[in-house]
Amino acid sequence: MKGKSRPAASAADAMSAMDDLIATSIVGQQEFARNLDLSVTDLICFAYVLEAGDSPVTAGDLAGRAHVTTGAVTGILNRLERGGFVTRRPDPADRRRVRVAAVPAAAERVRAVYEPYYARLAELFADYTPDEIAVLADWFTRAGVLARAYLEDSCEEEGPSSR
Repeated sequence: MKGKSRPAASAADAMSAMDDLIATSIVGQQEFARNLDLSVTDLICFAYVLEAGDSPVTAGDLAGRAHVTTGAVTGILNRLERGGFVTRRPDPADRRRVRVAAVPAAAERVRAVYEPYYARLAELFADYTPDEIAVLADWFTRAGVLARAYLEDSCEEEGPSSR
């Protein structure tokens, strides 16, 4: 498959387009969360639980990933559990620690909200060659690593426990 001709773009053009995508995605996340009767932070934490798959995460893991205190994550987990999104169970290796798993029906509810958007993204990706998709995947992966590292570095002085 031969790639389509693409308009020339500078790094500044790409960053501007990325900024627009991020802003639109934030608004989208707010709407997705509202449709699920969740806050954006609750939805983000649930996404981390889903990402873990069959390996339930700890409350501490969620607090670190979402950059909230362990006290705040307790409230988030209380809301997610009341809403039927997650279950909590003691960690078999350390009964003082809690493991969090997604409720399958809730995972399906979230997938149903995101599915139309992901279908449109799939159509967009169909317009790119496998080599172009490889470049995009590489860029998204590396940009994600960079963003997480920058977040950790810039929040290092505060740290999750001091928030």
